[in-house]
Amino acid sequence: MIYNRFKFRLTDGSEPQLGTWLMSAAPSTAEAMGFCGFDFLVVDMEHVAIEVADMASILRAISGTPADAVVRIAWNDQVLIKRVLDGGARSIMIPFVQNADEARAAVSFTRYPPEGVRGVAAIHRGSRYGRMDGYFARANQDVAVIVQIETAAAVERIAEIAAVPGIDGLFLGPGDLAASLGHIGNIAHPEVQKMIALAARSAASSGKPIGIVGPNPEMVGNFLAFGYRFAAVSSDMAMMTGRAAEWLLALRGAKEAGSVPSAPEAAY
Repeated sequence: MIYNRFKFRLTDGSEPQLGTWLMSAAPSTAEAMGFCGFDFLVVDMEHVAIEVADMASILRAISGTPADAVVRIAWNDQVLIKRVLDGGARSIMIPFVQNADEARAAVSFTRYPPEGVRGVAAIHRGSRYGRMDGYFARANQDVAVIVQIETAAAVERIAEIAAVPGIDGLFLGPGDLAASLGHIGNIAHPEVQKMIALAARSAASSGKPIGIVGPNPEMVGNFLAFGYRFAAVSSDMAMMTGRAAEWLLALRGAKEAGSVPSAPEAAY
């Protein structure tokens, strides 16, 4: 039985997976987005005020939908990774991994001994409160570990990062990449787009799937054409505020167009 469907789909040769970011921290919103047809939803614990207990509630909401959950944690931290895995996360995204040593550390934090250093507890949500037969035997291989590539220096090291055993995929963070190149807030800049395309080629050469997030369908379509295997488009919050601004503009008229702020290109 395939337990971690998201991990399986990364390499099963199917169409690219499409998702979105969850920035609202609301289980009801996560559940609603899960019924919209997305393949995966990213629960953001890095830039959103979501703690482990909140995460568990959001995962419960997503579990009743066709979508898979990916938890983006706040940092490459042993204790935090242990807590989110015990809290029921199966696919985790780890930000700002810069080299192979940091990637190896990330993998070790997700593995029980002797393969890693994950702390052992008999009863937690991840093991269905101890009722899942054979949990310890398969837990190490069941976790999907996605590491984020977020600087130009990390893009240059994609081959060595991808070669680390236990890394299931890479994820390019376009916002931080743009900032590292001196173009903060402008992921559409040609230099940034060139680096985004390079990252896709490097990942393909390394044999690892790579994902990305973009602000709109047009840009995400370009990313998929570059060779990205999974991609998130915008976020629940951006979709909500964007549609609200659009409808208000339609009702109040073009004279107030200048008073409606545009959505940021990427705040992920």
